[in-house]
Amino acid sequence: MSRFSMTTAIAGAATALLLVAGAPLAGAVTSDAEPRIVTYDASQAEEFQAAIDEAAETWNGQVANVKLEKATDGQADLTVLADDGWPRAQTESLGVGTVWMGRQAVNEGHHIPRIATHEIGHILGLPDDRTGICEDLMSGASAGTECQNNLPNPTEKAQVDENFAQGVVIAPQLFTEAPALAGK
Repeated sequence: MSRFSMTTAIAGAATALLLVAGAPLAGAVTSDAEPRIVTYDASQAEEFQAAIDEAAETWNGQVANVKLEKATDGQADLTVLADDGWPRAQTESLGVGTVWMGRQAVNEGHHIPRIATHEIGHILGLPDDRTGICEDLMSGASAGTECQNNLPNPTEKAQVDENFAQGVVIAPQLFTEAPALAGK
């Protein structure tokens, strides 16, 4: 057997062993540490409280390095409000900020669970990515009113896990998606 063939065979066997042994795949960023807890207060989210709870559970089921929990002591990292404007999020730092569940998008027919999960995505460090593709949670309203996907795609999940594993510093920013930008 040539040296090249032997090297290729050894590399292939090592890769197979790692896969069978359950080693994480490249790009999957997890931490051995406990997940960071981000507390949220949806008491002022009015009719959207259940959607925020659902969005928190969605994120909890999709990522490993952060866990969203209801605040019990009146102090929360994430505050959720309801208003008549367009949905938006204001980040202060990773895992800290405010989400406004704006009724304007709901009145135009956008899916409430998708809005809630998308806006929390900003607090978890994800930017808008207006691809118009329904499978991309952070495409937001650009995917249209018929889109009901409220799950982050694999890239979005990996980015959130990496953000919290690495302790990424994010600058304060207001994320808003005016109807004109949403393909209207």
